[in-house]
Amino acid sequence: MEGLFTANNVWMMICTALVFFMHTGFAFLEIGLTRQKNTINILFKNIFIITVGLLLYYIAGFNLMYPGFSEGSAGIFEFAGFGIAPPENGMTPEYADGGYTWWTDFLFQGMFAATAATIVSGAVAERMKIGPFMIFTVIYVGLVYPIAGSWKWGGGFLDQMGFYDFAGSTLVHSVGGWAALVAVYLLGSRIGKFKDGKPQAIPGHSIPLATAGVLILWLGWFGFNGGSVLSADPELTSLVLVTTCLAAAAGGVVAALVSFLKFKNLDLTMFLNGILGGLVGITAGADVMTPESAILIGAIAGLLIVFAVSFVDSIKLDDPVGAIAVHLICGIWGTLAVGIFSTNPEHTFMTQLIGVLCYAAFCLVTSFLIIFTLKKVVGIRVSEREELEGLDAHEHGMDAYPDFRLNEH
Repeated sequence: MEGLFTANNVWMMICTALVFFMHTGFAFLEIGLTRQKNTINILFKNIFIITVGLLLYYIAGFNLMYPGFSEGSAGIFEFAGFGIAPPENGMTPEYADGGYTWWTDFLFQGMFAATAATIVSGAVAERMKIGPFMIFTVIYVGLVYPIAGSWKWGGGFLDQMGFYDFAGSTLVHSVGGWAALVAVYLLGSRIGKFKDGKPQAIPGHSIPLATAGVLILWLGWFGFNGGSVLSADPELTSLVLVTTCLAAAAGGVVAALVSFLKFKNLDLTMFLNGILGGLVGITAGADVMTPESAILIGAIAGLLIVFAVSFVDSIKLDDPVGAIAVHLICGIWGTLAVGIFSTNPEHTFMTQLIGVLCYAAFCLVTSFLIIFTLKKVVGIRVSEREELEGLDAHEHGMDAYPDFRLNEH
């Protein structure tokens, strides 16, 4: 028993490291798909999210998300207190079915917490003031995410209802995606994005970095989904990694193919977002899918990406990295797909739909209240001059690539 417990715990710590590494992937993807003049700004936000996110999760987030709902509770809100005092069996095989220790549990879940705000970071890139974004992150990661997470992963009312989200298509990706949608709506588009009502391409400054970011994220998903087994169970971890990879591959291939048929060019950025869409789509049910179902879920996610990106543009929303299409649309699809393809007959489409709607309502309302209040009180958008000259110079007084600056005459 002791040997198995140790093996389980080591696997979970490896997965924790892989999920941590995903923040490198997010950073590379975001800076790669945006302009050089805003690189420092995006990197600063990403570092802020992981550092402050972990501290907030320690202070209150973990005990908001796993409060141990009392008998007869509605399963909506409860708080187990500040800090993280481990239970008596927290470092023994008696804790968490011998899958890992209390400390590993905290750290693994803490890595997930920061991801929700990272999704918003990409959507608001190149025009949001850094101060209001930091305030939003503190409230959203510190309060909104853990309360929402408690409804399913903390044993709350959606868990009791039978709602299923294995690793976070809704709990992580859609929670971030709904906030991204609200933020983009309240911010408005970047200068030059729409001309005579038509969307204009604003190319990112480093597609190689964006590509590296996606491959790092795919690698990180081995921990994101593989760790969500919550042990080193040989059969289940292997199945989860197979379904995860097949969905990613199918998402990428279908997005590239559909994009080619629709726009008559081989668009690498659509290929990359298709991979991410497939990953987000399979995340809700990676442990309850056959390989065939995983390919189908990923393929549909890849199809959705192409049309979702076009749709977001058509309603005059400016999302520089495609975060809404990837994390929100494919997150919803993946969650609903559990009710269609799951090998567990207890998973139903209606229960999955109710879960999606509950998270939509909660995240839309809370993110709107936070961002709208910030907009009215301090303002959330940089000035036109700051946007044109770049946020790096104005908000950070730095240049990401000083040796490459062109001589200005």
